[in-house]
Amino acid sequence: MSKLQELIRELCPNGVVYKKLGDIAIIKNGRDYKHLGRGNIPVYGSGGIMSYVDAYVYEKPTVLIPRKGSLGNVFYVDTPFWNVDTIFYTIIDTSNVLPKFLYYVLLKEQLEKLNTAGGVPSLTQTVLNKILIPVPPPEVQEEIVKILDHFTDLAAELQVELQARKEQYEYYRNKLLTFAKIGAQSVTWMRMCDLFDMRNGYTPSKTNVEYWENGTVPWFRMEDIRQNGRILSDSIQHITSSAVKGGRLFPANSFIIATTATIGEHALIIADSLANQRFTNLQVRKSLIDKVNIKFLYYYMYIVGAWCKNNTNVSGFASVDMKKFKKLLIPIPSISKQQRIVAILDKFEVLVNDLSQGLPAEVAAVQEQYEYYRNKLLSFSRADMSA
Repeated sequence: MSKLQELIRELCPNGVVYKKLGDIAIIKNGRDYKHLGRGNIPVYGSGGIMSYVDAYVYEKPTVLIPRKGSLGNVFYVDTPFWNVDTIFYTIIDTSNVLPKFLYYVLLKEQLEKLNTAGGVPSLTQTVLNKILIPVPPPEVQEEIVKILDHFTDLAAELQVELQARKEQYEYYRNKLLTFAKIGAQSVTWMRMCDLFDMRNGYTPSKTNVEYWENGTVPWFRMEDIRQNGRILSDSIQHITSSAVKGGRLFPANSFIIATTATIGEHALIIADSLANQRFTNLQVRKSLIDKVNIKFLYYYMYIVGAWCKNNTNVSGFASVDMKKFKKLLIPIPSISKQQRIVAILDKFEVLVNDLSQGLPAEVAAVQEQYEYYRNKLLSFSRADMSA
């Protein structure tokens, strides 16, 4: 940082010139790629790489700016590429700004805040061309890029390690939860319908306002559940108790699993709640509650979820074959063995999914540092052009 401070004091002590994006870069539209052959040239849309083709539209370093869709997905590309009409590319005047520097500046701008549409998020060239870009001397730009690259490289390394740990976790989870069905005296096999009481979720009437105002009962949708089997508590909608049919809630320490739409997604419910009709609720029968460890069943739901994806009926809308689902056999080893398996998998769970510790915490900390320094390093006092 001291080198950067010295460069700023030496080269731009009175502030930095700001220029409109339209004055330092030409924004170009994307085009369809379906007429092209298969190759190794990436095709970019606003969501990232879509395909690979045998031709490119531009080969110099550039910044890709979403036109429609995921407006926060700004990309720096320094190899040949093709882009579709949901994302712009830029021809950058490198006598003014380094492409990588412009990339970091546009990330800082949070382009999603410039959305001009009421439906699908959109940006126009008119709006983008007016964005003010700081243009410090090249030496300052180079040093800032060097610093920010360090943080992004470190974050990328941690992500690679985290992905490797997740794959290791999945391997051991599958291994620990695989039991012999024949001759395994320590394991009892039970059908889903014998182990669980099952109920479908539902959506209360949206037109009945009193169901949705000042609600206290969590009501889960597809987007509230993610692949790590966790519920995103900050996104949950709530309904009133009057919206609960017959007063019957999905009880705490039961499961919800998606049997249509995002098939296989599941979560352990820790409070009385409800879910929409895409979910099936699984409550351990009272007579069996002493024979199972709920956390063991939570981990086994990953196996069940994978089974669900491979056992669907497709009739306009894919859904799990519920007749087979109810007959699916679940292994119930001794309580002591269940506890040992849970203890092992809990350690992996913390390592790969717990945001307060383990690798996810490291990734989050580096990302937070990166964003802090990016915002700090790219905030300049403006030069007085009238002086």
